[in-house]
Amino acid sequence: MPNKKSNLLGREKVAVLMVTLGNEIASEIYKLLDDTSIEIVTLEIANLRKVPPELKLDVMKEAQEILMAREFMARGGVEYARDILERALGPERAQNLLSRVTASLQVRPFDFMRHTDPQQVLGFIQGEHPQTIALIMSYLDPAQAALIISGLPAVMQAEVAKRIAKMDRITPEILREVERVLERKLSTVMGQDFTLAGGVDAVVAIINSADRTTERNIMEYLEENDPELAEEIKKRLFVFEDILRLDDRSLQRVLREVELKELGLALKGATEDLREKFFRNMSKRAAEMLKEDMDFMGPVRVKDVEESQQKIVNVVRSLEEAGEIVIASGGGESELVV
Repeated sequence: MPNKKSNLLGREKVAVLMVTLGNEIASEIYKLLDDTSIEIVTLEIANLRKVPPELKLDVMKEAQEILMAREFMARGGVEYARDILERALGPERAQNLLSRVTASLQVRPFDFMRHTDPQQVLGFIQGEHPQTIALIMSYLDPAQAALIISGLPAVMQAEVAKRIAKMDRITPEILREVERVLERKLSTVMGQDFTLAGGVDAVVAIINSADRTTERNIMEYLEENDPELAEEIKKRLFVFEDILRLDDRSLQRVLREVELKELGLALKGATEDLREKFFRNMSKRAAEMLKEDMDFMGPVRVKDVEESQQKIVNVVRSLEEAGEIVIASGGGESELVV
């Protein structure tokens, strides 16, 4: 992991930002992302190692400035934003911010490659025609293109530079076709192994705070594309069914924080073993009332059941973080921390 903000790729900055913001906020942000973005960010967080405090601060500050620039542009246009930002940050930083925000608002050709590590792009384009490489480089950010070109053989570097310099207009149809073919090829050859990365705990923490749909999306993708990482996450992931791992005293502590109506809805989708575990740790009268409520509910939406289950999981996690209960790491018992 680079130590300087300027050395980070965009997706690395997002990973740092998500971890810095904390599990709850990160899980809310996940809800706003599309599946591809979730996959990219999740893998990047898993690959995240130790992040110096000053780097976290730099990334947070950059994110704040970008949001500020976007707000000013939305409120009064580019010139309005430029005027305010120049007063606050100076002409150079204001211009840099506005250029980046303006670029991010538009989807440029080969945008998918801007989310890919330069070394991976380099390996992918090695066998392409110099004209194709020149076309790609002309649409990438200069810094990214420079890193890629520097990895090419010396003769190819010169050939690509020459073709970029002499490149004329290209029809949108041809551009889109080249982009489509390359994107399809890249998606079939890219492979990443983040199994041994030091950021698995951060991914687990975010997934534990996210809704069940997001959790399923992430896990299904990882099971298909990186089974080893998926298995590693599963070992650490606490889901509603894992409440069976809590001892009776711990579960009784959890029940004090859960509303009866919420519990009834959650148990509508639970196994018989898990239901019985809850009933055993309640008074006879409370258990009877809960069963009556569940019968009275009738059919319920799966989404509502999963939301209630997630709320109870969040209670379990909060109590664990507060040191009031311990979640067993395997199939063993949990116990209260005295």
